[in-house]
Amino acid sequence: MEHAHEQQHEHEQHHGQHHEHEQHHDHGHHHTTSGGKVTWAAAAQATLHCLTGCAIGEVLGMVIGTALGWGNAPTMVLAIVLAFFFGYALTLRGVRAAGLDFRTAIRVALAADTLSIAVMEVIDNGVILLWPGAMDAMLSDALFWTALAIAFAVAFVVTTPVNKWMIGRGKGHAVVHQYHH
Repeated sequence: MEHAHEQQHEHEQHHGQHHEHEQHHDHGHHHTTSGGKVTWAAAAQATLHCLTGCAIGEVLGMVIGTALGWGNAPTMVLAIVLAFFFGYALTLRGVRAAGLDFRTAIRVALAADTLSIAVMEVIDNGVILLWPGAMDAMLSDALFWTALAIAFAVAFVVTTPVNKWMIGRGKGHAVVHQYHH
């Protein structure tokens, strides 16, 4: 079906039609238009991917740090390290499934996710640090989960334009999507 879709696009270009045409990847998400403009949906999807890995890592880090009786600083460091780890791991899983060798997959994951994860971590941890009482809230406190959810939401809103900008320049998740055929 993708081949037929590409033939139709070539046909439209040969006849000078200027209809907006979106490229589709095998996972069915719209990423760019024929003019190369990145859609907000593509940026949001890349950010959601990043947010998923960050959330897994951060919550796991907070649970581990709390269970071990660590203070706020070492727990936050562990949560950030695990956020990067799980963010990269999700990308690695996808590009390895597309057939990349491990070394190339690592390079793709680093190129695709480093800036996105870094921005997300600065924003969501900044919100937690600035939220009164959030750093001292326990995992069993509603304040902890409320502050964390709002921190992730703010990070998503701030990171989405960053991902849109990166994808538009062939960087970030654009690197990953070239392996999804």
